[in-house]
Amino acid sequence: MKHHASDIHTLAGAYALDALDTGETGAFTRHLDRCEACRHEVAEFHATTARLAAATAQEPPAALKRRTLDAVDGVRQLPPRLHAPPTAAGPGARLRRGALPLGLAASLVTAAVLAGLAVRQHQEADRARQEARQVQQSLDTLSGVLAAPDAGTVHGRAANGALATLVTSSSRNEAVFTATGLPAPAPGKTYQLWLQHDGTMRPAGFVRRDGSVLVDGDPARATALGLTLEPSGGSPRPTTAPLLVLRMPA
Repeated sequence: MKHHASDIHTLAGAYALDALDTGETGAFTRHLDRCEACRHEVAEFHATTARLAAATAQEPPAALKRRTLDAVDGVRQLPPRLHAPPTAAGPGARLRRGALPLGLAASLVTAAVLAGLAVRQHQEADRARQEARQVQQSLDTLSGVLAAPDAGTVHGRAANGALATLVTSSSRNEAVFTATGLPAPAPGKTYQLWLQHDGTMRPAGFVRRDGSVLVDGDPARATALGLTLEPSGGSPRPTTAPLLVLRMPA
């Protein structure tokens, strides 16, 4: 990546991802000593990357071991097999012979329980792997935008006090929105992003919490990005005054 000195503020995302060459890393490290805004931005990018990476970890469900142990404890075990000489048939012998089908039934119940748990564990593992792949793909996309050679960055502050950063890449036609200090929305409300095309605001995704999200839509043709507070589930068009409007980076 090559950037002019005047663009050094735009290197925060690439610096957080270790995507700069040696010279750029040294220059930006020195710049951080005297630029509080960039130090704050790098810290936020580091935190976002860590949260996304942690989400790819795969662990078996915490309750699986407890469910298995509880199921086993509730199944009657087979009695020990003793080799004794045959005795005259009587009520006791008939009772012992009747215990064999009960032991077999208990074994079948145990096998069925364990088989059901195995199937459920397999399904949960598949679901976890799928979610991990989706998170990893999202992380790769966000990283690609932040580290793109043509990445452009703009900053702003929303009406509710949140700090916002918009990073775009023309070559990738993708944009990343990062929010810091975003207050939790009221019940039944959600933050929604918008891309302005020819004077019309079009839905561009949601912001659930502090961190970074990939902007939906076509940022290359947009002139601005807006943030509003909408009813839960979103709206086809803004229903409230924008909390923030950022011009797309040149």
